[in-house]
Amino acid sequence: MSTDQDILDLLKQPESKERCFNMLMLRYKERVYWHARKMVVSHEDADDVAQNTFVKVWRYLDDFRGDSSLFTWIYRIASNETLTFIASRQRKYAFALNDLSYPFEDVLKADPYFEGSDLEIKLHKSIMKLPEKQRLVFNMRYFEEMKFKQMSEILDTSVGALKASYHLASKKIKDEMKASD
Repeated sequence: MSTDQDILDLLKQPESKERCFNMLMLRYKERVYWHARKMVVSHEDADDVAQNTFVKVWRYLDDFRGDSSLFTWIYRIASNETLTFIASRQRKYAFALNDLSYPFEDVLKADPYFEGSDLEIKLHKSIMKLPEKQRLVFNMRYFEEMKFKQMSEILDTSVGALKASYHLASKKIKDEMKASD
């Protein structure tokens, strides 16, 4: 597998843009998919978000300046696409995804790609009650084990604000899990 530097070197050669893009897809598509999946729940929605992310990556690949790592740049696009998807879904269906009148559990249990236990469903229900940005921070830290510094670069937010957001999210989830016992 090529390194990000190999991909960046290819990016400098106009004739290799398509090859460069394919390398990016191979390297990051699964991580982008799961990043989106933790936020939007269903496989189909996460697939749509991932596809939209890579459409934007393709569209703006020539504009990548290298001020951040490729990973950071792609994850920033994926995070923005995920939040945009959630906002458009809320407008379209007039409900918040963290509103549990939304058939969250039914969607999760019907999803052939979800193999979780009742405890995992309870955890995900608790996570879904968080505000979108807290949910995003929690997922990036808890599930993806991302460092706050890297999250700061992706989300363009201070490390202190991210730590506070993660702490609040963790507390809300713990309280929710205890209350639902």
